[in-house]
Amino acid sequence: MTANPRSSRTSAERRSAPKPSKASPVRPNAAGSKVVWLVVVAVVAVGGLFALYTRSNQSGGSTSTSGSGKYAFQVGDPGPGQSAPPIHLTSATGSEFDLAGAHGKTVLLYFQEGVGCQPCFDQIKALEKDPTVLNGLGVDELVSITGSGRDQIAQKVSDMGLSTPVLSDPDLAVSKTYHANDYGMMGTGADGHTFILVGPDGTIRWRADYGGKPNYTMFVPVDQLVADLSVGLNKS
Repeated sequence: MTANPRSSRTSAERRSAPKPSKASPVRPNAAGSKVVWLVVVAVVAVGGLFALYTRSNQSGGSTSTSGSGKYAFQVGDPGPGQSAPPIHLTSATGSEFDLAGAHGKTVLLYFQEGVGCQPCFDQIKALEKDPTVLNGLGVDELVSITGSGRDQIAQKVSDMGLSTPVLSDPDLAVSKTYHANDYGMMGTGADGHTFILVGPDGTIRWRADYGGKPNYTMFVPVDQLVADLSVGLNKS
């Protein structure tokens, strides 16, 4: 009788025989998971930075940007269509300027950094060179405002032979109501290079904050200023 090959194996042989291996469970790739998490963190970080950037641009009253290149400007708050806040300051010559007293006139306000900024005063000199340029746009009076002290301004005005009233706003009380100090090279501690046109009824007709980043412009060629002002008035 022929023996069954399977049954002829001893118990010991069956115990020592290798058992079929089970498939190992698939484990997540650690490196891949790390990459995924890094991507998620990066997306969240970028979103947070964008939100901060948006909020920072909205602070200080900035509402829009116009122009391009070196002489691009922002339009802060209060802007066109809003009432001009009160101004009552002393000029370099000791005379008082009250914006309310200029009712019926079109006044171009020029906020600037102060006596440490020669280009700022060169701007006044350039505008005084041909008064008919601003007059042709309906501007009756040009007035400059700075945070410098009156004695400093008086010396500067005298040295340069300027006739434009330059008003002293030493604590920036007026500048802050116009947010003109939000566009300077010195942070909020000084004005930037802001022009605001106030109409005969006390309403702002045009505004250009040239002094803001990234270019921090402290002088705008008169022809560029006139062109920007003309465009702004045509839109109003």
